[in-house]
Amino acid sequence: MKIWPGYCSEHSMNLVMIGRFNAATDAASAKEAIDQLTEQAGREDQGKRETERYSGTMLDLLVRLNVLSISPGEVEQLRYDVSVRHHDKEVRVTTDECDVSAYLKVLLDKGARIEVYSAHHYPDAAKQNEK
Repeated sequence: MKIWPGYCSEHSMNLVMIGRFNAATDAASAKEAIDQLTEQAGREDQGKRETERYSGTMLDLLVRLNVLSISPGEVEQLRYDVSVRHHDKEVRVTTDECDVSAYLKVLLDKGARIEVYSAHHYPDAAKQNEK
């Protein structure tokens, strides 16, 4: 019997999302919102796959942060293995996931102009944008 080690393509995106803001304070606000939402999503019951409604705490946080475009089904994305870095007027999100609409929406709600690409296909852009 031959055993073939599986490879799941959905976890090989090497996605880079860069939100560029008019002011460094706006970028800092977006990073803080992502951090708070990620922290709250991590506290919520992961076994309960509720996709039709927010928890009361999550809804309160979304309203307080003025991030009103994330759907209840997208909240789970905030539990993904994602790196979020802030530098000056930019917030950079990197992940191997492809479902990143929650992050995209936070950046948009906070006023970003966004660039999204695969670092597999554009490795030079990834290196250039890290500077």
